[in-house]
Amino acid sequence: MHDRNTIPKFVVGELPELKGEGRDLRIDACRGIALWFIFLDHVPNNIGTWLTLRNYGFSDASEVFMFVSGVTCALAYGRAWRCEGWTGVISRTLRRSWDIYVAFLLLTLACVILVHLAGTGRLADESNTRILLDHPGATLARAAVLQYRPVNTDVLAVFVLLHLVFAPLLWLLLRAPNATLGASLALYVLVHAFGWTVPAWPNGHWAFNPLAWQLLFVLGAWWMIEGKRPRSWVTSRTTLMLAVLYLLFTLFIALSWRIRPLEALIPEALAKLIYPLDKSNLDPLRLLHFLALAVLASWLVPRKWRGLTTPVMRGAILCGQNSLPIYCLGVLLTFASYAALLNISDGLAMQIALSLTGIAAMIVTATLLSSISIKPRQRSQQ
Repeated sequence: MHDRNTIPKFVVGELPELKGEGRDLRIDACRGIALWFIFLDHVPNNIGTWLTLRNYGFSDASEVFMFVSGVTCALAYGRAWRCEGWTGVISRTLRRSWDIYVAFLLLTLACVILVHLAGTGRLADESNTRILLDHPGATLARAAVLQYRPVNTDVLAVFVLLHLVFAPLLWLLLRAPNATLGASLALYVLVHAFGWTVPAWPNGHWAFNPLAWQLLFVLGAWWMIEGKRPRSWVTSRTTLMLAVLYLLFTLFIALSWRIRPLEALIPEALAKLIYPLDKSNLDPLRLLHFLALAVLASWLVPRKWRGLTTPVMRGAILCGQNSLPIYCLGVLLTFASYAALLNISDGLAMQIALSLTGIAAMIVTATLLSSISIKPRQRSQQ
């Protein structure tokens, strides 16, 4: 007997969104735009960051990317559960985790090769590849167990771990979604109370502590499974008003980091409450900022939004649908762009050129990847 048939009937109705009205392109567009923003944010001293979320609030594209990844996992593995049962879910999650793990190792090697070819000592120091260049054997051994990660590759290591545990997570979400989200929130609180983290090397630091950032991932999966019930209060006018007020507050604070006259208007007591905003452990103020953005987005961008058909959004959608290779490409483009800024010019024209070229390269690559994946399917249907 197929193992999915052993699931109680009441559980089958717990995936309403996975049956859906076709693919929700907003999910792909959000992930694609997040990939663009991550690339722009990771290039140091880049004028392109003024187009991203980072300078206008407490959170940035990282929160968007993590939440949307939880959403897409619930969609993909929920569909696998209905079609193939738990055996299919487990095999798919393990295979995807392996794919991300291999991509992480290959990206680590590609980063150190690029830094070596660039011949820039500063780039080696700031990208955390100096130790790999000096001690390749020991460092690669640590990378193999996810304890060593060059700059900007941490998120791949986090996703390796999250995909490994997604099958039992989905099982729990289908049976007790609110209790599972509560357990995820409790773990997040314990991380902040006791400083829990996962071992890392050489300095013990994760740019994205998996024990904290799992909350956004679980929240995204929970939303797809349990989303109909909380959707009424998320879309209420009171929630919208509170979200807008918080976004305006964080906008003022974030602009004060760049504009000196505004900084003088921030009371010292308030500044002590806010700073420092700990990205590594997903500071609660960052989490609240993302949730406020999500509420505003749910009001402004309906499922059938016409903007999704524009060329820019089509490019974002393609990038979102090929997120793993495009993320890896974005990391390499970040390293190459920083090397160009150091070795050629760090002027405004160069910053703009590198930003536009990088995003264009991501769109072209995603278009080629999508066309390659579509053609075999078309031939098999003929």
